[in-house]
Amino acid sequence: MLEIKNLHAGINGKEILKGIDLTINDGEVHALMGQNGAGKSTLSNILVGNPAYEVTQGSITFNGKDLLAMSPEDRACEGVFMSFQTPIEIPGVSMVNFMRAALNAKRRYQGLEPISASEFLKLAREKRKIVELDNRLASRSVNEGFSGGEKKRNEIYQMAMLEPTFAILDETDSGLDVDALRIVAEGFNKLRTPQTSALVITHYQRLLDYLKPDTIHVLMNGRIVKTDGPTLAQEIENKGFDWIKAEIQ
Repeated sequence: MLEIKNLHAGINGKEILKGIDLTINDGEVHALMGQNGAGKSTLSNILVGNPAYEVTQGSITFNGKDLLAMSPEDRACEGVFMSFQTPIEIPGVSMVNFMRAALNAKRRYQGLEPISASEFLKLAREKRKIVELDNRLASRSVNEGFSGGEKKRNEIYQMAMLEPTFAILDETDSGLDVDALRIVAEGFNKLRTPQTSALVITHYQRLLDYLKPDTIHVLMNGRIVKTDGPTLAQEIENKGFDWIKAEIQ
């Protein structure tokens, strides 16, 4: 599904990613861990096409297509989705109008007719149940007045509506209490299929206990320095990252 080769990238002339190689196959969930400043969020921004970041070398192939040649909008329509670490508020834009516009944009890209109002409302009701999102929030502007947990649930609700094939969870567990973390993680798990994949960016094992990733990668100084199975997260939880630094020196 996703193949990254020798990716070098940065922002404002500063190189942050210094040669990333990563392959994620259909149905796989990979976790990316590392200390602050290692380049985790830079990679997620590159994948979704944030224009503030510049790729200076390397390639990214998504389902056989050149991802770097696509606009951010086309990447989303092709099936790339990101749950933001800090979801923004969009005053004046209702959740209903926002989601229906996003869904119909994807349908147009796929050559499908727009979804009717009645079909959309039925679908929205079904998808909100996945993350226990309060129906009253649907009448508000996007994320306006939402708690931190509600914003993160709203992100997974949007994922449920858009049905991406590749999801990036960029520190989705940040600021969540135990109950909100469980609901968000369980919502994500309900959306997994053999055809969907994900990259989960996190500092902590607690989210991974729910998501059960296939592979863990450790990013340091712009490079993936260690890749292993799910037990690697437990080692990091117990010992931190210093032992990995010592191992690679």
